[in-house]
Amino acid sequence: MTRLTRRTTLALAALAGLAAMPGAQAQTFPDRPITLVVPFAAGGPTDIIARIMAEHMARTLGQSIVVENVAGAGGTTGSTRVARSTPDGYTLVMGNLGTHSASVGLYPRLAYDPRTDFEPVINAAGTPMLIAAHKDFPANTLQELIALIKANPGRYNYGHGGVGSTSHLTCVFFHHLVGAPVQHVPFRGSGPAMAALLGKQLDYVCDQTVGIVPQLANLKTFVVATPGRLPTAPDVPTSAEAGLAAFQAVGWNAIFAPKGTPKEIVDRLNAAGRAALADEGVRRRLLELGCEIPDAAGQTPDALRAHVAAEVDKWTPVIRAAGVTAN
Repeated sequence: MTRLTRRTTLALAALAGLAAMPGAQAQTFPDRPITLVVPFAAGGPTDIIARIMAEHMARTLGQSIVVENVAGAGGTTGSTRVARSTPDGYTLVMGNLGTHSASVGLYPRLAYDPRTDFEPVINAAGTPMLIAAHKDFPANTLQELIALIKANPGRYNYGHGGVGSTSHLTCVFFHHLVGAPVQHVPFRGSGPAMAALLGKQLDYVCDQTVGIVPQLANLKTFVVATPGRLPTAPDVPTSAEAGLAAFQAVGWNAIFAPKGTPKEIVDRLNAAGRAALADEGVRRRLLELGCEIPDAAGQTPDALRAHVAAEVDKWTPVIRAAGVTAN
C-alpha cells in the first residue's frame, strides 16, 4: 500500500468515525422510517391519539412513522420492547398512565422503570375518565350503579384494556372508593373492550374520553371524573355532581424513547410533537375526542419526566391500598 493510499484510508476511517458520533447521527436524523409502538390493540384511545400525532409528526420530520400495535400485559409488553431497543430515535412508544405510572405499583417484577428507563419526548394529550354502561344496563345514574353493584357482589362485570391499563386502574380506584367487588374482564386494549360493551357482553367500562365520546349516543354514561363538565359531553355529570367527589381521574398519553437516546434526537422529536399539537387540524381532532392538550410548558421533555414521577407517587399507594397486583 502506498503512503498516499494509507493516508487516504486513515482519513476515510476518521470520517466514518465522525459520522458515527451521536452529534452526526442527530444531524441526519431521521433518514429512515420511525416505529411508534402502541402497547395495546388497535382502535383504543392510546392507538387513536398515536395515529393522529404520527401523521403530522411524519410530515414535519420528512419520514414515515409506522404505528405498530404490540399488545399484552396491560401495555407493559410493548413498553418493555421499546425500553430494550436501540436508543437511536427510530423506536418509540406511546405510553400512558397505566404503562408509565401505575405499572410500578401493579407489577412486582416489572421489566423497566418508567422513571429511569426512557427518555421522555412529549405529553400528547390528557384524557378525562368516564364510566359508561350499555344501553340496557339497569342503572341510570352513578348512585344507582353503586347501589346495584354493592347489593349484588360479584354479579356484574366491567371490561378494560388489560391489567394495569388506564381503564383498569380507573375502575380499581372507583371500586376501592365505593367498597364493591366487581368481576373484571381484561382485553388486549380498550378498543376490544368497547366493542364488547356495545355488544352487551360487558356491563360497563371506565374509559377515556377518546373511547367513550364517539359512542355517547349508544351508551349510558354516568360520570366524568373531573371537577368540571366536558364540552364534548355536557350532559354527563361530574364526580361531585354525581355524589362521589373523590373520584378524580385523568388519563394521559405520551411519547417516550429508550434511555440513552441522544438529546438532539429527543429535541427533534419533541419539536415535531409540538408542531403537531400547534396544528389546528390536530387540535380540533383531539378536542373533539374530549382530550385535554397540554400547554406549552407541559409539552417539554422535562415536564413529562416530572409528570411521570408525580403520577407514580400518586397511584402506587392507591393500587397497594386496593390490594391489586399483576404478575
